[in-house]
Amino acid sequence: MTKAKAYFQLLKFRLSLTVSFSSAIGYLLGAHELNWGRALLVLLGGLAVTGSANTINQIHEIDLDKLMKRTAKRPLPMGVLSTTEAWVYAVLLGAFGLLLLGYFFNPLTAALSLLSLILYGFIYTPLKTISPICVAVGAIPGGMPPLIGWVAATGVLGVEAWILFGIQFMWQFPHFWAIAWVLDEDYKKAGFKMLPTPGGRDLRTAFQIMTYTLLLIPLSLLPLQFGMTGKTSALIAVVCGVLFLMQTFYLMRTCTKKAAMRIMFGSFLYLPIVQIALVFDKL
Repeated sequence: MTKAKAYFQLLKFRLSLTVSFSSAIGYLLGAHELNWGRALLVLLGGLAVTGSANTINQIHEIDLDKLMKRTAKRPLPMGVLSTTEAWVYAVLLGAFGLLLLGYFFNPLTAALSLLSLILYGFIYTPLKTISPICVAVGAIPGGMPPLIGWVAATGVLGVEAWILFGIQFMWQFPHFWAIAWVLDEDYKKAGFKMLPTPGGRDLRTAFQIMTYTLLLIPLSLLPLQFGMTGKTSALIAVVCGVLFLMQTFYLMRTCTKKAAMRIMFGSFLYLPIVQIALVFDKL
């Protein structure tokens, strides 16, 4: 593995792009005029800050990553990059993203992005081996990107920003817990405590996944209620929410890895479909 490839892997590009995509969605929903160039700047700044947070996460978890099959071949466990190189990379990425967001948009956008980075890299990450509450803590920076995008467009942390945050925050729970269910054996090797109940992959966990997925449905109607978008996106959100919820019923019936995997892939589809629908409905 070349160092260039190793640095790119530290970025966790697909994950970072997914996160920063929702920042761009928040910007487009908040902007008075459609400006794809500025939406792209929000995406780029979010990509850099998220990549920095992901790198810090991997620095903290070098020894734990060595224990898991899924992560053992990452650049840091393999020794392709040193921790010093990774720290320099994380600082440069983070500084670039924060300066970009602060300069082209507003200081509040940069401040919220910095808060998100700190929560993910320095609080959520160490909590993963301490308590299942880590998922709730991780859901805060995980839910912030569309809020940050809205603030970049408006300069105001208004109720609309909190609605976008609430939808993505609530989505984190079935998403994270489905992944934790699928990767439970690997996570146990590293001592990660991600599932919400002591029994792990049981009916109580499945019920909690269902509950948070159910709450997504009324939350997804709030953009219509507050005049952010129209009825079409609300209908799409409800249909997607019901389909997502049906997958959780299957998990409750079977408590199988296969059912959790369906929820995991369903979560990857739900969020971008609903967010894209919100933007197109606004347009």
